[in-house]
Amino acid sequence: MSPLSETLWREKAAVEFLGDVSARLAWRDLTVTVALGSGETQAVLEGLTGYAEPGTITALMGPSGSGKSTMLDALAGRLAANAFLSGTVLLNGRKANLSFGAAVLHILVLKVTTTILQFQAYVTQDDNLIGTLTVRETISYSARLRLPDNMPMEEKRALVEGTIVEMGLQDCADTVIGNWHLRGVSGGEKRRVSIALEILMRPRLLFLDEPTSGLDSASAFFVTQTLRGLARDGRTVIASIHQPSSEVFELFDRLFLLSGGKTVYFGQASEACEFFAQAGFPCPPLRNPSDHFLRCINADFDKVKATLKGSMKMRFEKPDDPLERTTTSEAIRRLISYYQRSQYYFVARQKVDEMARVKGTVLDAGGSQASFGMQAFTLTKRSFVNMSRDFGYYWLRLVIYIVVTVCIGSIYLNVGTKYSSILARGACASFIFGFVTFMSIGGFPSFVEDMKVFQRERMNGHYGVLAFVISNTLSAMPFLILITFLSGTLCYFMVHLHPGFTHYIFFVLCLYASVTVVESLMMAIASIIPNFLMGIIIGAGIQGIFMLVSGYFRLPYDIPKPFWRYPMSYISFHYWALQGQYQNDLVGLVFDNQDDELPKIPGEYILENVFQIDVRRSKWLDLSVLFSMIIIYRLLFFVMIKVSEDVTPWVRGYIARRRVQHKRRAAELAMVRTPSLRGYVVDAAELAADHP
Repeated sequence: MSPLSETLWREKAAVEFLGDVSARLAWRDLTVTVALGSGETQAVLEGLTGYAEPGTITALMGPSGSGKSTMLDALAGRLAANAFLSGTVLLNGRKANLSFGAAVLHILVLKVTTTILQFQAYVTQDDNLIGTLTVRETISYSARLRLPDNMPMEEKRALVEGTIVEMGLQDCADTVIGNWHLRGVSGGEKRRVSIALEILMRPRLLFLDEPTSGLDSASAFFVTQTLRGLARDGRTVIASIHQPSSEVFELFDRLFLLSGGKTVYFGQASEACEFFAQAGFPCPPLRNPSDHFLRCINADFDKVKATLKGSMKMRFEKPDDPLERTTTSEAIRRLISYYQRSQYYFVARQKVDEMARVKGTVLDAGGSQASFGMQAFTLTKRSFVNMSRDFGYYWLRLVIYIVVTVCIGSIYLNVGTKYSSILARGACASFIFGFVTFMSIGGFPSFVEDMKVFQRERMNGHYGVLAFVISNTLSAMPFLILITFLSGTLCYFMVHLHPGFTHYIFFVLCLYASVTVVESLMMAIASIIPNFLMGIIIGAGIQGIFMLVSGYFRLPYDIPKPFWRYPMSYISFHYWALQGQYQNDLVGLVFDNQDDELPKIPGEYILENVFQIDVRRSKWLDLSVLFSMIIIYRLLFFVMIKVSEDVTPWVRGYIARRRVQHKRRAAELAMVRTPSLRGYVVDAAELAADHP
């Protein structure tokens, strides 16, 4: 272990350092069963036994659908709600807390213990990073989010720089990650940044889901070489690998080969070729060992073999490959059977038993050590930097808002107080607070990207939900104020709305509140709808309904009272924005009548008889309702995230268990109701006596 790692662990544990903080993970008879929608169950993993020790990198290999990712999730405590785990998981010789599921299932439901989550790290397959930040900034912000507040900044910087050097990112430390309009680091470097973020807290147990996926052979080699270096520092590294090159395969210490959820081989990676040769499937010369292993256990190769049969190449090749004389399913059956009788299997079980008898250190040093205030401040600063650098986040919208408001101002230029200006002012306000605020849904793709980063960091315990919601609100506020004040000022003075500073401030504040309500609504949608196209459609539909009951397209007294007026019109922020702006613009003005001989029309008369607005209600009350909606939608954003984290998985698990129980009871009842033929069997002796 490096001195820096040892120092950090000593500080985080807040106790005297006792030497061994390594993680020894073992699992015995690990089985994962998934409940399907019909109530049936499917075994994804069956009876897996193995272990992972400090200083080694263990590769989980197998064809697509073999259960690699499920096994990784099971060991890391990230199984889906409808997945049930049984077996024994040992961490430093101590059994993880597994709670029994429904008795009818006779299986166990995994309970993630704090011990596991507090010292492990999980690197997902997707590199969800903020593209506008540099590599150094990305790691630095992550350090501030998780390291203790009382840790000196010099030590934090030293830890960040040490992590950059450890991951070999010195040459690209000041290069941005990259997004749709910024050219950034390569795919391999981006993957190493994702790993760097998780090893920042020096976890002793590191899980990686296909870290080489999507990379070329050179990038995959450098990423795997980095992982090997991390393992040599005393960490326990477990990674699922799809199909590595021969150079990458040589970097693995142990290999866990899966096929159909069953163990084909577990042992030293260097001894895998010998095992296959003993089982009757030797690796041909000049063939990549990993290619040969997957060729033996991937049933899809039977179709490939049938397709190539009869080709010129196959005609002249000698059928010396054992796989040419047997099917893949038969090869899989023989390999699994041979492994269960081999010394590799018995050595693995013996090693697991030895690890179970040795009780190691209980590690309790993980998660974020920063205070809530530090988390909220750091997230706000990081989000503000991202918004200011990302042209598509707010700057593009600012340009569009200015262009649209200039168009509005030129069309309604000096609208005046003529008789025709009455409806013109109403139409202008309706367009501004209806369609102009509608454009705020254009930021939904950026919201989705923020949510992806949040979910990755949240799963690894970087910070809490409340800090994220507060930081997102505060960081967006300056940009929304800038957009609404610039566009609102242009529109207000070009149209020549009701003069006066108070009227101007109300108009701009009302526009700001309306835009912020739309932003809050779209963030709430982004928390549950990860697809930006579906989110935009849903957001547009909701705002379309709100505009219908705003009081312009259908006057308030004419809106059908059941549902549409009560409560929909009061839920719509357009309704309150228009009510307030109509009062702000018309009260105190006098308009010409249709005929010059007729008396002037006061604005109060127009409000009551044309727009059907109660003038006794203050316009500031309408504005306060809008600001209260901002708070309500932000609270809804917070609640929806918490529900998706805590309530939704529990409900899915409960429904899955109930479906399985119902299916089992129905099957048992059907067996009881099956008629027996025993009552219809006639004894041959009795039959002969009755009929001589």
